[in-house]
Amino acid sequence: MNGDAASSNLASLTGIEVPTGLFIGGEWRPGGAGTLAVTDPATEDTLVEIANGTPEDALAAVTAAHQALPGWAATAPRERAECLRRAWALMLERSEAIARLMVLENGKALRDARGEVVYAAEFFRWFAEEAVRID
Repeated sequence: MNGDAASSNLASLTGIEVPTGLFIGGEWRPGGAGTLAVTDPATEDTLVEIANGTPEDALAAVTAAHQALPGWAATAPRERAECLRRAWALMLERSEAIARLMVLENGKALRDARGEVVYAAEFFRWFAEEAVRID
């Protein structure tokens, strides 16, 4: 990974930009344990180096989530639903890139990966529709 990608927490895998850091408290940061190689199972080549988190990083993430909870809880159900619906739409919009990443990381057949992306995206849509029922 080149210096520019490391500093921006992004790496390019065959033209697909992927984050490589830990997203904690709204900020990208390196892992406390350095980096961890993601290997292509077909070639055993290193695809990218990603942040390797520590228990302290996990605790920081839990703390950040706990601190964000009151704001999210105060968010109107319709706004929560729109947030989840947008996640669904983005997953579908980027489904081919996500599927190709799954092929690289897991060795999964592209056809199967495409189906998994759509299946996973549907959970966001379902919960978006359920969010408006919160009282």
